[in-house]
Amino acid sequence: MTPGGFLLRRDAGAVEEMDKPDCDPITLERTYSQFGLVNAAVAGWRHTYRMLVRPQLSPDRENTLLDIGSGGGDVPRALARWARRDGLALSITAIDPDGRAHAYATSRPGVPGLSFRRALSSELVAEGRRFTIVTSNHVLHHLDPGALSGLLGDSTRLAERLAVHSDIARSRIGYGLFSVGTLPLRGSYIRRDGLTSIRRSYTPAELRAVLAAEPRPGWSVESTAPFRNLLIFRAGPDA
Repeated sequence: MTPGGFLLRRDAGAVEEMDKPDCDPITLERTYSQFGLVNAAVAGWRHTYRMLVRPQLSPDRENTLLDIGSGGGDVPRALARWARRDGLALSITAIDPDGRAHAYATSRPGVPGLSFRRALSSELVAEGRRFTIVTSNHVLHHLDPGALSGLLGDSTRLAERLAVHSDIARSRIGYGLFSVGTLPLRGSYIRRDGLTSIRRSYTPAELRAVLAAEPRPGWSVESTAPFRNLLIFRAGPDA
């Protein structure tokens, strides 16, 4: 690809090292351990919690949240901690089909109200499960259009009030900043896979095109700093 065309198109064929079944387990575990630091810096979940998640949580009843593709578990842990500080009863189910991610997440100290499960979102749909809110972090760029459509369908069925899928947006500035900012994080896949993730990620316009391809009432795309896509479902009054 010419320099002028760099990041112009989504590189759907790029493969992250940690997604390979034979990746180094020590490097993988170190990567999981660094996710909390990186996500706190770039994923913007504190803002997303305050602006989108918290307003949907009732102080008068038990609330439920499903986190899809939870990886090392740092995001659902943070959500559980913030809700507890706000005096909100929130029960979180965090799912990931990758046995390595599940093993790491469950090896960490437990958090009240948070449980981890090795599963796909489609399995919970088949079980008839429903949650107040559905979330995911850095999942969208892993999905081709067909799998993305499946996630949207599952989220619509699973979410009673709100679904928020947060992911990095593809941009040259974001790529450059991440490349420099993660230089100190050696011995893990954070920098290499993070740059691959940006190459694989969607632009806001591409996500809007996915939504426009077939009727999806309640869905919208929002952009937030720094370089974030939020794919949001707001349930209607009859949901």
